[in-house]
Amino acid sequence: MSDMNDLYSESLLLYGKTKYSSVLDDMIFAARGDDTEGRKNAALRALKRILSLAGSTGFYGNLWHDLLSLVIVSSENSYTLSAELKGKPSGSIERCALSDMAKFREWFLIDLSELGETLGVPELSVLEKYESDASAGREYSPQVREKICSLAEDLAKCGDASSMLSVADVFYREYGVGDLGLHKAFRLKISGEQAEISPISGIADVKFDDLVGYETAKQLLRDNTEAFLRGAPANNCLLYGDAGTGKSSSIKALANAYYGQGLRIIEIYRHEFRYIHGIIDKLKRRNYRFILYMDDLSFEDYETEYKYLKAVIEGGLEKKPENVLIYATSNRRHLVRESFNDKARLEDDDVHRSDTVQEKLSLYDRFGVTIRFGSPTPDEYKQIVRVLAQREGIDVPDDELMLMANRWQLKHAGYSGRTARQLIDDILGRESGG
Repeated sequence: MSDMNDLYSESLLLYGKTKYSSVLDDMIFAARGDDTEGRKNAALRALKRILSLAGSTGFYGNLWHDLLSLVIVSSENSYTLSAELKGKPSGSIERCALSDMAKFREWFLIDLSELGETLGVPELSVLEKYESDASAGREYSPQVREKICSLAEDLAKCGDASSMLSVADVFYREYGVGDLGLHKAFRLKISGEQAEISPISGIADVKFDDLVGYETAKQLLRDNTEAFLRGAPANNCLLYGDAGTGKSSSIKALANAYYGQGLRIIEIYRHEFRYIHGIIDKLKRRNYRFILYMDDLSFEDYETEYKYLKAVIEGGLEKKPENVLIYATSNRRHLVRESFNDKARLEDDDVHRSDTVQEKLSLYDRFGVTIRFGSPTPDEYKQIVRVLAQREGIDVPDDELMLMANRWQLKHAGYSGRTARQLIDDILGRESGG
């Protein structure tokens, strides 16, 4: 058997901890080991795992190089995190990274076709020029998949460890490292009293142009977000208005439009508010701009979580870091429902009733930018239907399409962009069924 120090999991100083350690060990043992039967079995295991990875990620080209590149950009260690935040580190930590990169270069040079012939596993050659279905893979967005596959090609061309590390440094600085670098959106994963940031795979590919109308609202949202990304003063943002008008879709559009500029969105639910301080403490050390996103935010008059949220948004001794904002969507402008008894009618048994009302309304005031998404007028609704039908290639006379649109909104949720989208999906579904 080969020296264990040749294997991935035992040989690297910084990049050694990864969920792909076993498949890397198998492939490296297949190439470097001295037990022929064991090498063949290891190659088969690695082949199956790498093909499975291609199915989940949509990777193409040299899948072995793609896997090595994925490890290089997903490893959060003292070198990569420093490179992300401050640029290329120097000194002892750089020498450790160069030592690791020299190992990666050896592994990049493994000839899979030759190895397959030697071991009697000719299928290994499939990994060298793999053709992937463009629609395959939901683990990473198409944009990220392209970056990793392109990085693999660039690393393979490097002549030494130093040039490989320089190529990786550019990626760290532009896109970051680990899950935060490779994904657009996240949610919290709660385990006991701990909350971890977990990637959301396959976020809907919504673009602002897909949201017909609401041009002023969309521009206000984009202006505030772009100021935030530039490091200029920006505000927490509340998107409020009728259901189905594109509030949540606008947040998804932000994630897709500004990922390349360092924007990351973390969805947080109301019952998770108590973890926000800990999450913010982790985020302030990373070289991204984070939006903490709260969908359908509202509170009943007897609920008190809004007080905690007020303190998180603005209050307390520690200043909220400049790379974090809070965006929320709600069907209500005033996020805390007022009861009849909250009205400013003073009574002998509650002389502070007006203070109670002001406390509930003050959560709204914590959002410096408020953007209204109102229901479209009948004419605007019809125009949305027309635009969506044209985009989908639906060939229906306009008078017939408008009749269908009117009937549909009467039976469903009234005039809204969501209603229009549902009508178009219904037409497409019936057309596909013949």
